[in-house]
Amino acid sequence: MADILSSLDEKIELNRKQNRTLEAIAQALFKRWFMEFEFPDENGRPYQSSGGAMQPSELGEIPVGWEVKSLDQIADYLNGLALQNFPPEGDEYLPVIKIREMKQGITANSDKASTKLDPKYIIDDGDVLFSWSGSLEVDIWCHGKGALNQHLFKVSSDVYPKWFYYLWTKHHLRAFQAVAADKATTMGHIQRGHLTNALTVCPPEGLLPQFTETFDPLIEQIIAVRLEARTLAKLRDTLLPKLMSGELRVA
Repeated sequence: MADILSSLDEKIELNRKQNRTLEAIAQALFKRWFMEFEFPDENGRPYQSSGGAMQPSELGEIPVGWEVKSLDQIADYLNGLALQNFPPEGDEYLPVIKIREMKQGITANSDKASTKLDPKYIIDDGDVLFSWSGSLEVDIWCHGKGALNQHLFKVSSDVYPKWFYYLWTKHHLRAFQAVAADKATTMGHIQRGHLTNALTVCPPEGLLPQFTETFDPLIEQIIAVRLEARTLAKLRDTLLPKLMSGELRVA
């Protein structure tokens, strides 16, 4: 019994380490290509250090043809609802996703909301969430369907791919946390104006697909690894009481 549970725990921890590695790779590559502008040019060489054409901008020199845009120009930041006003009707419900759930996942103590919410307030695996009040975090949700509570943004875009707005929002997180820490309240937070003031550098539309070829697999692998870890944790938590009670015996 101990061997089975130990194997599951080891696999879950391995997944967590793999996820941290993938996140680090994505962020390092993002910095290299979108801060230092050393993405591969048409000859596969680092763009800026190989003499790539640059132009002035409010963020300094950027590649010719690129644009400076604010976070709220590259993505939509949808604030959640005061879900105590949308209680479940009958036995069906959606677990409420608050800051606590961003850290711990959905638990038996998670609040419940109606399933009849506007679909835009329903969260699915792979959605990007940003808690803008209290404990500021940016993450990709991988804990199952739920309802978006107030103090959380659901981040999405009809123009830019997920990896792009996720990594740019993540890039500005430390600055947002500093803003929130300076608030003279117990619940430090940012305002929408801070999204407008947070600037990004955007490549021409024709270049996005080549960047997506690299970043999309990284983000999809991060999601896949997290979902596997969730499945393994559920299996472990299901097996443990059955093994302890003798309901399930190991031959």
